[in-house]
Amino acid sequence: MQARRKVAILYHFMHPDDVVSAQHLDGLAEDLTAQGWLVEALPCNRGCRDETKTYRRHEVHNGVTYNRVSRPRFRQASFFGRLANSCWMIAKWTGLALRPQSRRPDLVIVGTDPMFGALVAIPLRLLAPNIKLVHWCFDLHPEAAEVSGTVAQTSAALKAVKAAMRMAYRRYDAIVDIGVCMRRLLRLYDHGARELELTPWALVEPEQPTSQDAEVRRELFGDARVGVLYSGNFGEAHDHEQILRLARRLRHRPDIHFCFAVRGNRADALKAAVTEEDTNISFAGFAPIEMLEKRLGSADIHMASLFPEWSGVAVPSKFFGSLATGRPVLYAGPQDSAIANWIDRYDIGWTLTPETLDLVASQLEEASNHPKTLASIQQRCFETYQTQFSRAKVTGEWNRLVEASLAD
Repeated sequence: MQARRKVAILYHFMHPDDVVSAQHLDGLAEDLTAQGWLVEALPCNRGCRDETKTYRRHEVHNGVTYNRVSRPRFRQASFFGRLANSCWMIAKWTGLALRPQSRRPDLVIVGTDPMFGALVAIPLRLLAPNIKLVHWCFDLHPEAAEVSGTVAQTSAALKAVKAAMRMAYRRYDAIVDIGVCMRRLLRLYDHGARELELTPWALVEPEQPTSQDAEVRRELFGDARVGVLYSGNFGEAHDHEQILRLARRLRHRPDIHFCFAVRGNRADALKAAVTEEDTNISFAGFAPIEMLEKRLGSADIHMASLFPEWSGVAVPSKFFGSLATGRPVLYAGPQDSAIANWIDRYDIGWTLTPETLDLVASQLEEASNHPKTLASIQQRCFETYQTQFSRAKVTGEWNRLVEASLAD
């Protein structure tokens, strides 16, 4: 009988941490295991939000073998702490190439946490050239530091890191992106690897469009006919200006209400920008995962946003959660981004820019006046998620990618 082929997944935080991206890597590990691969995950042994917490070094969970890397307590909240963590994890992961041949993985999937973690491809390719290497890119480093202003665009350090990342990307057999705008930025590295777009799925996948919970809906939107919800992280990549302009344009329509249930380092700036005159805007607390389906289902439309300069560097994952519940997306972001492209391709929402502000405002009024039109859009969103973005669809594509990579 042929031995099961071995797949290793390298990501900073995984089970039992509840970080959203960690849950995606856990899901991928479990689904590849179900497809017959022998999957080993090598996250660190520390908690993401509580660094004092440590987990067992070795554990088997849902068929996946977790061999956690013992990591010092460098502060993940500081840049130099994150850098130290990254160096530590890359050094430890390099040990995969030093294992006896019988214990080496056949294929390694590398995520984008810790930052610059993709650099592990350089020593792995050098020391174990037969291991197939695949990178799943959720966000780009050092581009994120560049657009956030953490490093100057002309700095020697930035140029050196980009040169190192170019060297790393060229070692991969395949690079998986999560949208066309990210692929454009990755191609600037002239990596030459196989390309594939595989998006993160929604953490909650209802079997049908989520019905509304009357109590939660009243709590978020009062008696409004149309509830528009922004739920999730609101960080440095997220823009509120266009959404507030739209809400103010619709202030004469109290039956269209905007609610923000957010956390993150720009949430305070958002709250400070809302005035007493913004009577059609309110805030709610952040929803825990067990309440998420009910919260998301209480809205008619979901919001997402991205500053234009962040296009391709990051892709708001809440987009997929919205579609999974059967809700269209009001997206304040650049027209050439992946989300705007999907909205246009599948007719599943609105892209809000200074140029489309009046058009989007009139279309939301139209949707409020004709509930059947809105219900039709919601059904289309649900069906689009099931056929294009669901976990089964994405991890099935992953299984085919692993097969093809090992067959090369």
